[in-house]
This record gives sequence, C-alpha cells and structure tokens, in this order.
Amino acid sequence: MKLDVSHMRYLTADDFRVLKAVEQGSRNHEVVPTTMIHNLSGLRSISGTNRSIGDLAKVKLVARVRNSKYDGYRLTYNGFDYMAIKTMLNRDTVYSIGNTIGVGKESDIYKVSDKNGNTQVMKIHRLGRTSFTSVRNNREYLKHSRQGTSWMHLSLLAAHKEFEFLALLNSRGFQVPQPFDNSRHMVLMEFIQGFPMKNLRKHSNIPRLYSDLMMFAVNLAKSGLIHCDYNEFNIMIKDEDAKESNDCGFVVIDFPQCISIQHPDAEFFFQRDIECIRRFFKKKLKYDPKPDSSMLDSDGFGDGYKYAYPVFKRDVVRCDNLDELVNASGFSKKKPADAHLEEAVGSMRYAQYESDEGEGEEEASDEEYSDYYTEEESSEESDDHSDQDEENERIIEALSTGMGNLKMDKLGNYILEE
Repeated sequence: MKLDVSHMRYLTADDFRVLKAVEQGSRNHEVVPTTMIHNLSGLRSISGTNRSIGDLAKVKLVARVRNSKYDGYRLTYNGFDYMAIKTMLNRDTVYSIGNTIGVGKESDIYKVSDKNGNTQVMKIHRLGRTSFTSVRNNREYLKHSRQGTSWMHLSLLAAHKEFEFLALLNSRGFQVPQPFDNSRHMVLMEFIQGFPMKNLRKHSNIPRLYSDLMMFAVNLAKSGLIHCDYNEFNIMIKDEDAKESNDCGFVVIDFPQCISIQHPDAEFFFQRDIECIRRFFKKKLKYDPKPDSSMLDSDGFGDGYKYAYPVFKRDVVRCDNLDELVNASGFSKKKPADAHLEEAVGSMRYAQYESDEGEGEEEASDEEYSDYYTEEESSEESDDHSDQDEENERIIEALSTGMGNLKMDKLGNYILEE
C-alpha cells in the first residue's frame, strides 16, 4: 500500500468534513449510508455532501458499496492515510513528506520534516498486509467483534500501543526513538542516523555491543516488558558521527508486540529474543562467547563476564511496572480494546523466525501482497462485477458534477435513469 498525498492539496474543508463523517460512521457500520454521512458531516446542503462524496470517490479515498438494503460508502486505506496526515498537519508536527526509507512486514516507513526543517520518521502501521494466509489458517483473528476483523482498526491500536511504549521507555532512558506524535495508524518519531544491524559486518568493540544488547533485553524485562521481535532487523546501529559521549551506539525499534513478563509464554519469548542476537553475532560477526565460572562479574554478558547470555529465571527480577502502566499483553489489568490487538499480533509472534536465518523478513512475497490488495483495496474486480463498477462510476460522476438524472429509491439507493 503506497502512500499518495498528491490529491491532498485539492481537497476542500468540506471534503475533509465528509471524509471524517465516513470515518466516524465506520465505527459501527461496515457500509456507511449516504444520509448518515450527510448528518455527521454537518454540511447544510445534501448536494454539497454528494459533491464531496463524488470527489473523494474519484481519488479513491472512499469506495462506493451497494448492499441489499442501501447505498453507502466505506473508508479506504488511502482515506485513512489522509485523515491521519491531516491531523498531524493541523498540529504542526508534520510539514512535508519525503520518500520511503523502509518497508517492513507490517508497516511502511517515510522520511518527513517539521516546519523547522528537522528530519523525522513517520511509521505507518498496516497490520494484515502479510497475514491473510495466516488469517485463513488461524481463525481466532475473526472470532470476535466486527472491529476485531478490521485491519484499519487493528493498525490504529498497534500504532497507539507503540506510541505508548516509546513514550514510556524513552522517558525511562531506554535506547528507543523519541516519539513526537500519534494519529490513527501513524506514529511520528525521531530519525536515527544509522543503519539496521543486519548490515553490520564489523564494529570497533563487538564484545561491548553484544553485552549492551543483552543488558537491554534484561533491563527491559526487569521493568516488566519483553520485546518479542528483538533481532537484527529491529536494531539500528548509529553512525560514528551521530554518537554522543557514553552512547551505547544502538537504538531498538518496533515495539507494538511487546508483552508483560506475567505473560504465560514470557520465558519462551525472552529466550527467543536472546537466541536471535546470539545467532546473528555467531554467524555474521564470528563472536560466540562461552560462560566462564572463573569470572565474578555478572553485570554484563560475554567475554570478561561470568555468563555468556541471559537466562530468564536467573537474570530477570522485576524492579519496575512498565507493563502495568501500558497494559501490556499478559498483564492482568487490560483494557477491552487491547483484546482485539492481541488477537492480531498473537499469532504474528509465534510466526516469527520460521527459519534459523530469519532472512527475508523485511518484505513479503508477491503472492502475499496480492492477497492483501485483493482483500483490502479490491483493485482488480472480477468480470461479474464490471457492470456494477461502471454504474458506480457514473453515479459518482453525477454526484460530483450535479449533472445527470439521479434519483433515490425507497431503500436509499441511488439510481441513474437514462
């Protein structure tokens, strides 16, 4: 799903009011009736609402859907993007949007700048892009409420949860990006001058980097949280000229799937995170430390320390309650909305690292992406729907221009008479 903001400059205030009305109506309607859109938008004239609906449909911010009872519209991912960006523009947290700098399993990363020209990163959560095969095999994704099946809603929850994690961890001194803003499924955060650790082949102090990475996982767990996706893809190594004094030289990213150390599988996820780091250092950096019982220092891991790597039961002793503060998965006091997010990311945690190498995690295959676009954007309609699509286009054109013999039947469906 590519971000396209080229049409934003041409949208009027009324257009955004109508777009917001569709978003509001989508909270309890899969297809939002046209009359409801008009009422929620607050526009005086129904013709003005129809004109805006037509303009929004032309640029694919909303999509017309006809069901058995009434005509209506649904919000597309493009429309969801526009609403999130518009909110950030109104808050003056974003001024311009640049190029894509990364495409992950469940997100897109863009370089943006604020009004002062400072470079920042905008992460767009797109939960479900590579998960439709998993959805078909893991039906627990779809067992609960309608909102639980909405990838937009789940992406919103994931972004909000990640913003909470980043804000709290950053305030406690953990090596994570500083978050600046959150709107819907987007998170605005600090730009890190560096590169993913997966590209690292040499380092000035490999033993220290190894120990610091292990201590990050331990300190995070002592504070009540386990990352659950702690690997070379989610660790940024800072450029030498970007380091500050006493800087550990790395930043950890991607936090929406964090769990509490009270989670039933906390030990499993903790040890899996540790094994990912160990495997990378052994294979790519040829560093595989062994335990040394002659050493007394246990405040680190690797060469020069007693232990080669952390063990959950031995090294994790709670000293903070960050999992409680953010209602992390597995903690007993959870908000109702967190259950929907947990349904989506739960299977994702277990699906990670199907191979020992962990290669190919950054991008989905063409087959996976084709499922995503087919389900979410309906970009390639079947021949059976071609006649209906043509009729929809003519109705949208009539709504936008006000021309054409457009009538409404008793059920609220628009009919274009010849």
